[in-house]
Amino acid sequence: MASLEEKNWRVPPFNSKLETGIRALVVLEAFYPRRCDLTEMTWFDHLVVHTGDLDGHDVPESLHPDLPNRTGELLIRRPLVEQSLRMMQQMHLIEVFECETGIEFCASDAAPSYLDLLQTPYSLALKQRANWMAGYFSGQTTAEIRSLIESRIGRWTAEFRAAKTSVGFPT
Repeated sequence: MASLEEKNWRVPPFNSKLETGIRALVVLEAFYPRRCDLTEMTWFDHLVVHTGDLDGHDVPESLHPDLPNRTGELLIRRPLVEQSLRMMQQMHLIEVFECETGIEFCASDAAPSYLDLLQTPYSLALKQRANWMAGYFSGQTTAEIRSLIESRIGRWTAEFRAAKTSVGFPT
């Protein structure tokens, strides 16, 4: 059997569009019926695997290791999250809404059936953290979430304000 080094990977096994898309779908289903924009989805993609970056009662342990400078991942995550959302839309698992404030995303009616199929320990832990996170942020506006993230994790959101796109998604 060939080792990972010997394989000619066309798609990286980690942080692929599919893996990121599944995380996005898990998050959107947990937050349903709330719609989230690209900036929020980038924050939530980071936080769902790094829940330990948040304070609060019963904060679940992070799924991914707490590596130094992990907040720099967000610069890489944003385009990947955007591409993964487009892919999940093409699979009819998320819905895209054009609003006065920009583009927003929401889980589709098909999402729960698909997510019910994901039963690995990692998938179950991811769903549990997404549900916890939805409760943690329930009732908060985007501005309140931004303020909390800037104060708790750092000012890495400044790059997102400047880079906010209005890329259209096919309907």
